Amino acid sequence: MAAAVTSSRPYHIIIFGATGFTGQFVVEEVARCAAESPDGSRLKWAVAGRSRQRLGEVLTKASERLSMPELRTDIEIIVADVSIEESLAIMCQQGLVILNCVGPYRFFGEPVVKACVENGAHYLDICGEPQFLERMQLEYHTKALDKGVYVIGSCGFDSIPADLGILYTQRQFKGTLTAVEGFLNITSGPAGSSGHDATWQSAVHGFADSGSLRQLRKKFGQKPLPVVGAKVKKRGFVFFSKEMEQYAIPFMGSDPSVVRRTQRHLYEEDHQSPVQYTAYVGIGGPFSVIKLFCGGLLFWFMVKFSLGRKLLTTFPSFFSFGLFTKSGPTTKQIEDTCFSLTFFGEGYSEGTDPAQGRPNTKICTQVIGAEPGYVATVSAIVQAALTLLNELHSLPRRGGVYTPRAAFHKTSLIERLQNHSIKFSVKSYN
Repeated sequence: MAAAVTSSRPYHIIIFGATGFTGQFVVEEVARCAAESPDGSRLKWAVAGRSRQRLGEVLTKASERLSMPELRTDIEIIVADVSIEESLAIMCQQGLVILNCVGPYRFFGEPVVKACVENGAHYLDICGEPQFLERMQLEYHTKALDKGVYVIGSCGFDSIPADLGILYTQRQFKGTLTAVEGFLNITSGPAGSSGHDATWQSAVHGFADSGSLRQLRKKFGQKPLPVVGAKVKKRGFVFFSKEMEQYAIPFMGSDPSVVRRTQRHLYEEDHQSPVQYTAYVGIGGPFSVIKLFCGGLLFWFMVKFSLGRKLLTTFPSFFSFGLFTKSGPTTKQIEDTCFSLTFFGEGYSEGTDPAQGRPNTKICTQVIGAEPGYVATVSAIVQAALTLLNELHSLPRRGGVYTPRAAFHKTSLIERLQNHSIKFSVKSYN
């Protein structure tokens, strides 16, 4: 069921960037959800982007894939361009929720956030770029709060499984959870797995500008969160993980940043005990370690120079050993790929003081899902949008810039995801 569309806003959801690689998957997922909703509460949605012709082609393709001929005639097309402020304003005035699929967000995200805040539309994205996410919080939280608008970033694979996975772990833990280690494992079929060029571009520019992120964080003027219980020791840069039975490295995505922001929000706003979080990703056997070491050195050297960045972004497949391509993954690669994110948590049983002694209770939980970059990401952002529409009263305050868990921890989002392509469960702890 969707919330009633207000008389001045004809659409519940507008997908901005619907012609992009990920945007096309979002179109199909929203179409499926709209078809499942009862007629009396039909989800009304539209697509938006720069080219009316290409948007029409996306709807035609979706109509054929889903056997829904009505998509060609019933879905409105809105022409909007990030470089034309007026077009964004007109788009935002027509929808309750804007799903922004236009990246890299460091280059194209802020005009959409600004237009949403100024025109009273809630904003969700699938960004995995900490610098953009944190800058939006710094610059737009108060403005969004004043306008009653929710701006919720990283509502895809980055970083709903991690952020809500820790929430799920805390709910299952009997006592005070004080620390969690997350281990990500991505498995694929014979065709392997790959990501789209836009993700690679985000990584190139993000690493190149990492110094700006440190300066940005200083502007918040925040004191370190208190460490509750025993302080967790971080592992080495490359280590053999007994938990995963393969080599692992620290996870370079936005998950640690997003979880840290969530923990601060819950500590400062709800006086909850903060959880220490470290994230790792499996990379395979010794040959993978060698390949990563050589590729990583080359990458770190090249991102420092404009010519190097130009080469990296022009030839993504060559420099990423085929992990990222301009065409993105094939249908077969998507179908054969899945992920598991396993959390090993520790803490103190009920009635035990975390200030006394070592942790005395452990827990292991797992979040599993379909191909993470597109299938799980698309399911996550669409279910987040539906949750926002239906459970607005359960979100914090009356607006602002939030992480997924900070926004949705009092809603049914986990239950919604359980019914789709992301599953949460408790595992035995060996």
